[in-house]
Amino acid sequence: MKIYKSCLIAFTALIASVGFAQEGMPVYSDYLTDNYYLIHPSMAGVANCAKVRLTARQQWFGVDDAPSLQTLSAHGRIGDSPSAIGAILYNDKNGYHSNTGGYITYAHHLMFSRNEVDLNMLSFGLSAGFIQYKLDETDFLAPGEFDQLIAGIEQSATNFNIDVGFSYHFLDFYAHVTAKNILKNDGINFNNGEFAFDNLRTYLASVGNVFHRLGSEWSFEPSIMYMYRDATEESTIDINAKAYREVDFGTVWGGLSYRRSLDGAEFSDGSGVQNQKLQYFTPFIGVDYNQFVFAYTYSYQANTVNFNTGGFHQITLGYNFNCRRDRYECKCPAIN
Repeated sequence: MKIYKSCLIAFTALIASVGFAQEGMPVYSDYLTDNYYLIHPSMAGVANCAKVRLTARQQWFGVDDAPSLQTLSAHGRIGDSPSAIGAILYNDKNGYHSNTGGYITYAHHLMFSRNEVDLNMLSFGLSAGFIQYKLDETDFLAPGEFDQLIAGIEQSATNFNIDVGFSYHFLDFYAHVTAKNILKNDGINFNNGEFAFDNLRTYLASVGNVFHRLGSEWSFEPSIMYMYRDATEESTIDINAKAYREVDFGTVWGGLSYRRSLDGAEFSDGSGVQNQKLQYFTPFIGVDYNQFVFAYTYSYQANTVNFNTGGFHQITLGYNFNCRRDRYECKCPAIN
């Protein structure tokens, strides 16, 4: 049975590498650390400040070739116009698979309110970029070995793709809908083309609201995000809770995210067939100090059968510049 479980874990890890190492930039809970632009292009330049964010994420410390991800993003308004631009660079590595990419974004923000005091805004965003996929086969074969299905080299392929989405903000309420990787990409085909993962489309929908009491230094933001992968028909849901406290030098904030897959995988534990659904608990904490942002995120996989009990660790560093006054009378941290 131990051998069976080990095979199950190895097979699950293989499917994750093949199926998701080519998906473009992975979707984690990074958006909760003031980083909605990473997943929703319509959030480019939505705030009163231009923003730069740098993230570094590492999984399973002590495991060779464990998954890691680095992102660098910047976005802001074009002068005083309703238009905005942004850019994202990222590097994602998972074992022998890796992908590196860059996107540029154009967003436009339409105000429906009579003035800028009452927030009522609809935003559209379009991102276009290139993704380079790599598969390192140089260690697959021992010296002198031959396999017609293994080239023994570092394979690579570069594809073009686009993301499109929109956001709506009304006072303390917000909603986002995004379609990512809407074009077909071949990535790197395996087994001489017998296996080709060319559908990378992922659909995201987020909704949330910030609650506060007049005169209080505290505000609370519950939110939900739903994610659907078109090719595999998998879906997950994030249930998030975030709290803010205003202090003399800025804002201290933190919260908890719970991610759960709505699709399960069956396995045998010796007493029968069991069903397991992927689930993560992600606490995070951060501080806005003047124009700087610092945040730490930890994700723990709470499943009976998993590869490693270690979790994801992520550090986020940010800087806000070209800031204008807080124009809207709302508790809307992503905007003001």
